[in-house]
Amino acid sequence: MTDPSVPTGIVITGLSHDYTPRAGTRVRALEDVSLTVATGSFHALLGPSGCGKSTLLYCIGGFLPVQTGSIRTDRGLVTDPGPDRGVVFQNFALFPWKTVLQNILYGIGKRGIRGAEARDRAQHFIDLVHLTGFEASFPGQLSGGMQQRAALARTLAAEPDILLMDEPFGALDAQTRRIMQEELLGIWRQTRQTVVFVTHDVAEAVYLSDAISVMSARPGRIRRTLSAGFNRAADPAVFKRPDFTEQVELIWQMVRAEVDDARRPAPA
Repeated sequence: MTDPSVPTGIVITGLSHDYTPRAGTRVRALEDVSLTVATGSFHALLGPSGCGKSTLLYCIGGFLPVQTGSIRTDRGLVTDPGPDRGVVFQNFALFPWKTVLQNILYGIGKRGIRGAEARDRAQHFIDLVHLTGFEASFPGQLSGGMQQRAALARTLAAEPDILLMDEPFGALDAQTRRIMQEELLGIWRQTRQTVVFVTHDVAEAVYLSDAISVMSARPGRIRRTLSAGFNRAADPAVFKRPDFTEQVELIWQMVRAEVDDARRPAPA
């Protein structure tokens, strides 16, 4: 039996997914995607816009059906959303009428935890994301970075095995984004949850990740998966290291090739 306290990995085999717009022909978003995300690792997905990164993330989360192929974690086949998989969105997705504390208690309550235990757990995660003192604040009273901290705390408080993050820092300014990257890495080093992180920022992916999968232009396929590993040691000067910049340039060239491919006209 799987130990519920141990983070789980993800095995995706032959996954394809089509969208059918209300008007128009069916669109293939993903085609024959096979990918293994190691237990407790931080795995980034990169690729041109529209390549299916978010679609893949939502399939893992169970929000989109697995039409062809399979997705499996240590808890079994993924067929629908579940508490073992938590999602952090770009737009924060906080309840505007609830305070920071109430938002986080909501996530905890979905696991059936109430009373003093729930409040203690909520406070732990508020402290973890450095929002101590803002428990009674509403989302509209917080900066974008603070709102994203609250959204992250709400997801973490539900204690999912797997954390799915869809460009969570994309709407933040550069300074706040760097701070949030550092905070996320600090939290991940403590929890060792399995993370799948969608981003358009190559440097962000290299900084945060153990492994990076570059996806093709639509229909999305996994072109190549590379190791990174700069996240394993706290190094404030990592962005200036030659090996870091070389890795960023190598992966950027791969992504650029896919972007160029996406812009080519389809054959007649």
